[in-house]
Amino acid sequence: MNATPNIPNRMTNYRWVICSMLFFATTVNYLDRQVLSLTWKDFISPEFHWTDTHYGYITGIFTLIYAVGNLFAGRFIDWMGTKKGYLWAIGVWSVGACLHALCGIATELTLGIDTPSHLVGAAGALASTIAITSVYYFIAARIILGIGEAGNFPAAVKVTAEYFPKKDRAFSTSIFNAGSTIGALIAPLCIPNLARYFQNIGVGNGWEMAFVIIGGLGFVWMGVWQFIYKKPHKNPRVNAAELAYIEQDKLHEAAAATAPAAKEEKGISFLQCFKYPQTWAVFFGKFMTDGVWWFFLFWAPAYISDVYGFSSDTPTAQMLIFVLYAITMLSIYGGKLPTIIINRTGKNPYAARMQAMFIFALFPLLALFAQPLGNYSYWYPIIIIGITGAAHQSWSANIYSVVGDMFPKSAIATIVGIGGMAGSVSSSLINMGSGLLFDYADKVQMQFLGFQGKPAGYFIIFCICAVSYLVGWCIMKALVPKYKPIVVD
Repeated sequence: MNATPNIPNRMTNYRWVICSMLFFATTVNYLDRQVLSLTWKDFISPEFHWTDTHYGYITGIFTLIYAVGNLFAGRFIDWMGTKKGYLWAIGVWSVGACLHALCGIATELTLGIDTPSHLVGAAGALASTIAITSVYYFIAARIILGIGEAGNFPAAVKVTAEYFPKKDRAFSTSIFNAGSTIGALIAPLCIPNLARYFQNIGVGNGWEMAFVIIGGLGFVWMGVWQFIYKKPHKNPRVNAAELAYIEQDKLHEAAAATAPAAKEEKGISFLQCFKYPQTWAVFFGKFMTDGVWWFFLFWAPAYISDVYGFSSDTPTAQMLIFVLYAITMLSIYGGKLPTIIINRTGKNPYAARMQAMFIFALFPLLALFAQPLGNYSYWYPIIIIGITGAAHQSWSANIYSVVGDMFPKSAIATIVGIGGMAGSVSSSLINMGSGLLFDYADKVQMQFLGFQGKPAGYFIIFCICAVSYLVGWCIMKALVPKYKPIVVD
């Protein structure tokens, strides 16, 4: 009988159920975008006669559309709300993912080609026409994918701000952000094998069904989200104790007034956001660093093939990619570091995050040694790229949390969208530039610090990636040297 009165006071943990849904959405997000990078070199390129430049344009335009999508997705999520906004986002990107499977058929119909074998056997001007036509169709599918995927992180960060107090947001963000790593980890083990299986049984060229199956996972997630998500104060699965924990930051606000007044939060217009240096800090923090992650995400399978000769469906290539992204899973502890710093030093969340982000910015410097050490074993660059990826994901989790620290909830998704747009612009530049650079380096057998051809091109990009985080951190620190939350009058 003594225990009965305590049962209602026991805090529920439904916020972690919501966090797991964000994790699975991010996992599906990254699986969908990885299908192309794991099939183009060995399945799609032979059929459509693509070069690195073609692939670079497709990935570059995808990230450019993703950038524009981020600019509006955040505002859309703030307007639509997290539940409906997230459903729209994942619905659009799942449709876009599945539409990739029709690009081959569309190319054949456009050019009047009867069978896929005629695509593969084409040469000369016809091969060039096939390549260009197919690239246009893949770009169209990537545009739809990019528009939808742009909504994932603004929605997820906004949900995190709704369900977690400030001190837990970096950790919860690092957990759902780890979905990107899990997606990238699972992708090389299943996508090439799916493509090869369906190719062997005669269903198209195999890659089509990989897009359809992976794209269909998003529709499953939508069905679950529809039934389990509600705002914390409206969710019957969140009891009073958990709600008090979630909203604990309100108790520390000096101007905490009545409950009705606390709910009235003035918004910030889209253009107003750009007058704050905090917005520009997030902008440049993402611009300088996101391109690194996207480069490794889109080009790691090609790097393994170009430099070491392992196609994506070989056990060695799959093991290399798996180990690479397994190492990036270390990033889940990156979200804990600011909390440790706060507990030990008493620093405010922003100061603790900036200290942690400086530490994370040092690890990518190892990328300077990736290519030289690759002369001894292909495992060295894979391990270094994995460490760089872990540092990036830790950095990313904290920069998203910086937004929640300094901006009112009504503007969080918008600011995350602006930051995502900045990161995607840099990603577009590095992906397009890489494709052009690799083809040029191969054509003229360019030399750079002892490397020749494509390996020289990869080394140049690795050097850029290595210093990007320190530059980004310095810009952020210069713009916002101290913790300064936005106060809307």
